[in-house]
Amino acid sequence: MANHQSAHPNSQARRAGRKPEPPPRPGQRTAYNQPAVKDDLRESFFQYLRHERNASPHTLEGYRRDIDQFLALVWPDRTNPPEWRQLDVRDARRFAVILQTRGLARTSVLRKVSCLRSFARYLVREEILEGNPFASLNRLKRPRRLPGVFSVEEVGRLLDAPEEYWRQHPAGQEPTENFAEFASRRDQALLETIYSAGLRVGEAVGLDLSDLDLLSATFTVRGKGRKERLCVLGTPALDALRTYLQARQKAGLGGGRSRGPLFVNARGGRLTARSVQRNFKLYLQQAKLSADSTPHRLRHSFATHLLDAGADLRSVQEMLGHSSLSTTQIYTHINAERLIKAYRQAHPRA
Repeated sequence: MANHQSAHPNSQARRAGRKPEPPPRPGQRTAYNQPAVKDDLRESFFQYLRHERNASPHTLEGYRRDIDQFLALVWPDRTNPPEWRQLDVRDARRFAVILQTRGLARTSVLRKVSCLRSFARYLVREEILEGNPFASLNRLKRPRRLPGVFSVEEVGRLLDAPEEYWRQHPAGQEPTENFAEFASRRDQALLETIYSAGLRVGEAVGLDLSDLDLLSATFTVRGKGRKERLCVLGTPALDALRTYLQARQKAGLGGGRSRGPLFVNARGGRLTARSVQRNFKLYLQQAKLSADSTPHRLRHSFATHLLDAGADLRSVQEMLGHSSLSTTQIYTHINAERLIKAYRQAHPRA
């Protein structure tokens, strides 16, 4: 039997800050020591996810792991290819109960059940099943967690932080001259662009120079599922990008007429999301903001500030690239909580 210890999900869970799953009982077969059995239906499902749903490798890995875990926990004695035609509601409920009794976080249980629900939906489509056994588990509601946001004043401090940080920390052993000026201009332009358009970090670092139109102050973004949307640049973001492109050209890394990635590192390669997150921690400290914030909070702040200023929900949905309005509606809950808090603090008879 192959040794999968190095890829054990608990090590990944610890690195990601999630609660690791409890260890198996002695002699118990787990999702991580299942024998390798050829399963054509499962593989065709992964092909469907990859080619028709444009699922990322990370998503595919998660689906594979959750289906393997279902087989290990619910059908542990089946070493032959699973007979998915026999999947029923009892199997679905048993899977959810086992996960819950093992102490998994509610969000983890919901994610795993959702994965199996998607797989069963595919089996219905392929006429392997007549109905989806996991559909009855839709009553498991995900707890609503309101995203944190920066105030307008905090956003201003954060967007000023790159220039202030690099003024106090001149470049060290970097391959380009004037690196501090380049890094300052690049990161200020990056943060301005994220906040101006409500981008995800992956969307921002994935931008190419060809996506940008400085004359119309617009650019094209490829979001989840490779869906494209048109985004608008505010005046501060537009000015920051022009200044960055000048600094980039001065550093010998190409200017606005170049091809390739918009945001680059000191060697001219595409800036990575990990680098953005690492530098973001420095700027949080510089701006004296909470150290547990992430760049994604700028996206949440973008949506919240638009709604505060009177933007309608449908427009914010389009600007964020949400496929469902229900995803955008969470920001209305943020506004409601802030109104209640303001009322209780200010009204004389609250």
